[in-house]
Amino acid sequence: MLKTILITMLIVAICIALLSVKILLKKNGRFPNTHVSGSKAMRERGIGCVQSQDREARKNNPNAIPERK
Repeated sequence: MLKTILITMLIVAICIALLSVKILLKKNGRFPNTHVSGSKAMRERGIGCVQSQDREARKNNPNAIPERK
């Protein structure tokens, strides 16, 4: 069992190292922006992210008429 855990930890460490090569070696290296709003093609089509749309919808509208209670 210990041998399996050590092999698994070694494989995970190698995978993390290989995934971070570009970030570590490139000056100002960053993870790529894979968010919907980070895609130029999606913005051109007018497709936005649900979180951004929800944030905009929750903003208080200064022109809104207050509701009666």
